[in-house]
Amino acid sequence: MKASAQDNRAVDAALKALDVEALDFGTPLPTLTKQQRNQLAMLGPLFRDWNAKINVISRKDLDQFFVRHVLHSLAIARLMRPESGARILDVGTGGGFPGLPLAILFPDAHFTLCDSIGKKIKVVDAVADALGLKNVEGVWARAEALTDRPAFDFVVSRAVTKMPTFLTWVRPLIANDHRHGMANGVWYLKGGDLKEELAPIQDTVTSWSLSDVLSDPFFETKKLIHVAL
Repeated sequence: MKASAQDNRAVDAALKALDVEALDFGTPLPTLTKQQRNQLAMLGPLFRDWNAKINVISRKDLDQFFVRHVLHSLAIARLMRPESGARILDVGTGGGFPGLPLAILFPDAHFTLCDSIGKKIKVVDAVADALGLKNVEGVWARAEALTDRPAFDFVVSRAVTKMPTFLTWVRPLIANDHRHGMANGVWYLKGGDLKEELAPIQDTVTSWSLSDVLSDPFFETKKLIHVAL
């Protein structure tokens, strides 16, 4: 199995889209090695193959895979820059997003990808193994069940539930020692008008519009939220 020319062009387009100056929305991504580019491109054939066996991505989204899943996930890295040894939890990862693309980008951080649906974790484990990602662990569990594990520096997720509910799940999992550029806490990708949803939160909340960097119409209402915990 290998990435197609179209897969490679899609990766190049995604990285180019994120390689722009936008001072209000972080900085361009770190320079990727050839291996990292190849790993990102290989997500295409791997998910096409697995999706034919286990439906983890809708057909509509699979046709726009690199925009709606890979590029969307990597947008977090405009702002989240974990130090070596960081522990990052992806809650409700589904087929592995945003965790897998971020794990490719940050090989010195450890990623735990959890989901309550076992077949999705089966795909996560298989894709991570095929890519040689030693920094990824798939866990079939709900986030609330992970309190026996070492604390995490960051939690990442894509619109699993409303933020106040999400915070009750993950707050006990966050480490108290802050050693990164941004405070430990949650990085959350979600679309729509979030003012009402975020209003009850007493923690420090920062929001960025993905459309400030990404021009594809898919990102028109998409936001990246950071909640410091």
